Order: sequence, then C-alpha cells, then structure tokens
Amino acid sequence: MTATVTRVGSPIDALDVAAYTLPTDSPEADGTLSWDATTIVVVHASGGGERGLGYTYADVSTAKLIESKLGAVVLGLDALDPPTAWASMVHAIRNLGRPGIASMAIAAVDVALWDLKARLLELPLCKLLGMAHARVPIYGSGGFTSYSLRELQEQLAGWAAIGIPRMKMKVGSCPSEDPMRVRAARDAVGPKAALFVDANGAYERKQALEMAARLRDAADVSWFEEPVSSDDLDGLRLIRDRAPDGMAIAAGEYGYDAPYFARMLDASAVDVLQADVTRCAGITELLRVDALCRARSMPISLHCRPSIHMHPALALTQLIHLEYFHDHARIEQLLFDGTVAPTDGALVPDLDRPGIGLELKRAEAQRYATT
Repeated sequence: MTATVTRVGSPIDALDVAAYTLPTDSPEADGTLSWDATTIVVVHASGGGERGLGYTYADVSTAKLIESKLGAVVLGLDALDPPTAWASMVHAIRNLGRPGIASMAIAAVDVALWDLKARLLELPLCKLLGMAHARVPIYGSGGFTSYSLRELQEQLAGWAAIGIPRMKMKVGSCPSEDPMRVRAARDAVGPKAALFVDANGAYERKQALEMAARLRDAADVSWFEEPVSSDDLDGLRLIRDRAPDGMAIAAGEYGYDAPYFARMLDASAVDVLQADVTRCAGITELLRVDALCRARSMPISLHCRPSIHMHPALALTQLIHLEYFHDHARIEQLLFDGTVAPTDGALVPDLDRPGIGLELKRAEAQRYATT
C-alpha cells in the first residue's frame, strides 16, 4: 500500500532531533531490569512560523533513525494533516520492522506534528482533539525493587500526602520478599489508598497465581500488572480468570501498533488495557487503540510519560487513569517549561497554552546532550 501524499496548506519545513541522557536520582530496578540513566529523544517540527514538540524515551539510535529516515519523508507535507505524515512514515519504514525503535521514532515525530498543528490553530491540543474529560486521574508510580523499605514507604506516603489516591510499586526481583514489601507499602499509605503492583513479566504462571492471592490477602492489592510476560496472552487470560475478586489484570505498555492491542483484546487477556503514546506510533495510532477499547467496553490506562500524555489522554473515551512515573515526572520537570503538577490526584491542563503546552529548556537540556 502506497501512502497518499498531499503538499498544501502550511508545509513542514524542518524536523530537528536531539537526544539527552539523564542519570536517575538513585539506582532503579523492577522485576526484570535495572538501570541508572534514562534517554529522552526530543523532536521539533517546524512549519508556518511555529514549532511543535514531541518526544519519546528510547535509545539514541531512535534519534539517528529520525534523522536518517523520517525527516525527509515528512518535509513539505501539510502541517495541518498529521495522519498523512504518519502514513508516509509507516510506509517508509516497511523494511525496517514496525515494532520497537521505528515505532518510537514515528511516535516522537507524530506528537510533534500534532503539537505543531495545534499551535498553528492557536489551540491547546486537547481542544483540537476534542475533550472527553476535563481532568486526567493519575496514580503515583515507582516503588522500585532497588529501594530500601524506608525509601519505598517514604515515596508512596509522599504521593498519598499530596492527594494521589492510587500508587504502584514494583515486585518480582525477589518473590520471597514481595509479600513483606507490599505489606510495608500498605502500612505506609493506609487502608483507603488503592495499591497496585507491577511484576514486569517476572513471574511464571502458577507463581503469579499464587502471588495474586497472597498480595490480595496481605495488602488488598487491586491491580496486578504484567504478572507474566505481556507476550503470554494465554497466561494473562489464565490469571485474569483465576485472580481474586477485586484484582484487575493489566498489560499492553509494549504495544507498538493497533494489531498488537487487537490481539490482546481478542484473547480477553486483561481487565485494563495499557498503552503508551511514545511507543504505539503516536497520537494518530493511540486514538485508534481507544476506538478498539470502546468497541469492547474495555478501560484504557496510559503508561508513564505524564506530560506528553496529558492532552491526548483527555481525548480518550475509555480512559481511567495515567501513570505518574517518578523518573519521567522528574525528567520532564527538569527539561520542560509548562509541566503540570498533580492536583487532587489528577492532572489538569493549562488551556491558555497552545499545543501540549511544553517548551524545551535548551540551556538545561544541553547539559545532558547525547547527540
């Protein structure tokens, strides 16, 4: 299939990309991975005298792909028609493979183009997309397995103290310690807060079933994310069918295209589908994922990256909440002007700012420049 190309209106006249690598504020780990730095790839798309901003959290190679492949694809296209540019980019990377780096590269450009369109029309992006909600409920997320019990409790209690009624911690690095750590988390946040856990696919099926029962009994855990690998749809379905009452099974953050989410939904693998605008090829595809969920009466929760997710989240009919991830919230506050602080457990956009409302702090960002 060949993408239809239209060159009218306000042409896209430049696409600039840079990568920045920032150290974590302390070592971070989950059930299957550990890290001490995070790379963010930032794209600016220009046209009609405005500049749109998009980004993704990915490897430096993602920036290289944008420079070598995608820039030439979108130049000259109509800045008021992001879906045309999106289709052209998807067509151009056919032989590279859609999942992974290519999809994240497309996502950063796609968000930048939607931001550019909103700025050209002098609208906040949520108004351009259409608002299904006035605010985005959030849950605090971090609780890394690398944290001591004191660090874990302080972080979760801190979210509760500022009015966030839901919070998530990591499990799976040491299964024998997980019930104890989760009980400590419950003690820190009190009985009313919703407590979530994320295993990042660390458990095997029977181990995950046993852990679901123990964590529900020990600390009233109401959300079990990726108890097994998100590629194990049969395993997710098994755990969803047999998990204790009141415990939702969630997965989907590694979805890179609409067919991935359709397969997960067709398998009845989850109670809540997760998606990430910076992985699933941007806003253009995220809106389709929401439509898939709408057709199945399935709730959707957005993964991490709170500042770039806030505006598109408001347009999703099936949205229940957004992950306010510690590392990304910290990075976005450091690198961008216009970030929004949580208010009463939600993010509320500043409707006086056009687009996604963010501006890169260039001098601050340059300290962490990778490319």
